[in-house]
Amino acid sequence: MTKTDQKPNVEISFNKDVKYQSIIGFGGAFTEAAAYTFYQMPVDKQKILLEAYFNQNTGLSYNLGRVSIHSCDFSLNNYTYVDDFDEGLKSFNIKRDLSYVIPMIHQAEMVRNDRINILASPWSPPAWMKTNNDMNHGGSLLDEYKDAWANYYLKFLEAYTQHDVSIFALTVQNEPAAKQIWDSCLYTKEEERDFVKDYLGPKLAQSNFSDVKLLIWDHNRDIMVERAKAVYEDKKASQYVWGLGFHWYVSEAFENLKKVHDMFPNKHLLFTEGTIEGGVHLHQFETGERYARNMIGDFSHYCEGYIDWNLLLNEEGGPNHVGNYCDAPIIYDRNNDELIFNSSFYAIGHFSKYLMVGAKRIESKTNHNDLKQVAFLNPNGDIVFIIQNETEEIHVVHFEDNENNFLIEARSISTIILESE
Repeated sequence: MTKTDQKPNVEISFNKDVKYQSIIGFGGAFTEAAAYTFYQMPVDKQKILLEAYFNQNTGLSYNLGRVSIHSCDFSLNNYTYVDDFDEGLKSFNIKRDLSYVIPMIHQAEMVRNDRINILASPWSPPAWMKTNNDMNHGGSLLDEYKDAWANYYLKFLEAYTQHDVSIFALTVQNEPAAKQIWDSCLYTKEEERDFVKDYLGPKLAQSNFSDVKLLIWDHNRDIMVERAKAVYEDKKASQYVWGLGFHWYVSEAFENLKKVHDMFPNKHLLFTEGTIEGGVHLHQFETGERYARNMIGDFSHYCEGYIDWNLLLNEEGGPNHVGNYCDAPIIYDRNNDELIFNSSFYAIGHFSKYLMVGAKRIESKTNHNDLKQVAFLNPNGDIVFIIQNETEEIHVVHFEDNENNFLIEARSISTIILESE
């Protein structure tokens, strides 16, 4: 993106007095796979990665993160924090997470020179709490263990707090509508509602962690409206829920975010996971385009923050204990001792490097459908535009009340800042 004297063919208008949602930040997941790979790297590579993601001046300025409550597919194997059938949770310990995950979080915070606010999600209760006696392959939470499972979240919060990790939010269940070959557990909309209403919500509210935010759904956009209605229309359940987490798989139904917001304007929307599936996709611009398209679409429809999936994976797209290999913004090639930055890293940076915590989306419109755009007002008064051009055409953009024109290259993602006077 450069300034140009060429005649504009695209006009973008905006109104900074029409404000929408505030931005809480950006981040990625400290999975065991990411942290294990991180500690396989030499120290100089570790420093490069941490600076790239967490430095507030030169990096992506990540302030959010995500962890799994015991294992997920991007763990080295299934594991829990308790012995089998320990309903009283007397054996509860997070020793496994002290090997890789928590040390990496602490190193990231040292580089950021501030707290990283962590979202925690369970992929599955322990096998013995489930109908299928298996952490993998779906199954559901048994009625007789709902109380113990709700207590498990509190034990987790207590343990992570003791190890100086700031958990700002919990989701009830990762992808509760997906039966997977890896760690998974199914909840109908009624089951999630009732677990929140009768178990997890009251326990959290009455604990020392009543300020921890609780999110429902944590799954795709396609049927999020149905899940939101089921929980939010129940006043007793709704009182415990801060908002809804969502993922990007299956569809790009951005309009569903607005539907949820319009029906429940006091609830919040947070992007909690997205990744490029099917292994590693090195040096492909299309992956960055997918990130930018989704981020513009989500933020344009009331999303308040963005948490990517794995911060780091190896050259296979793992480790993953069931071979569900994926891509990541940064890949470590163990064979060549090389860190590879994918286009997704730079796409995220078009947002996270320039949007401050507390930035507000503002009204903006364009007269050209080829360009996707979204605009924000930073707390310092700067106006930030992120513009994506997925076509093979070059465009020249003019902003109302601004004397400059900007060249938007074909197949590009651009960030333009109109500085406050």
